[in-house]
Amino acid sequence: MNVFYGTMTSKGQTTVPQEIRELLKLKPGDRIRYVVRNGEVVIKAKNKRLIDLAGILHRPDVSALSLTDIDEAIGDAIVEHVNRST
Repeated sequence: MNVFYGTMTSKGQTTVPQEIRELLKLKPGDRIRYVVRNGEVVIKAKNKRLIDLAGILHRPDVSALSLTDIDEAIGDAIVEHVNRST
């Protein structure tokens, strides 16, 4: 297990360590999700849109997504739609 550290500023901001940015393929402007599970925080990159997944189920050169990935993509699309509507 690798451990990486960051420091929080007085404004509640922190820098994502370079190794994490590379691992999650984060680019400027990408969103990050913080998921709390059983008292632990999991950081996930939200740099895929639902449209990015179009056609992935029938393309033999692309590995299949897990049901969790599909559920999360659908949930993200719903949140984005609701946020745009308000």
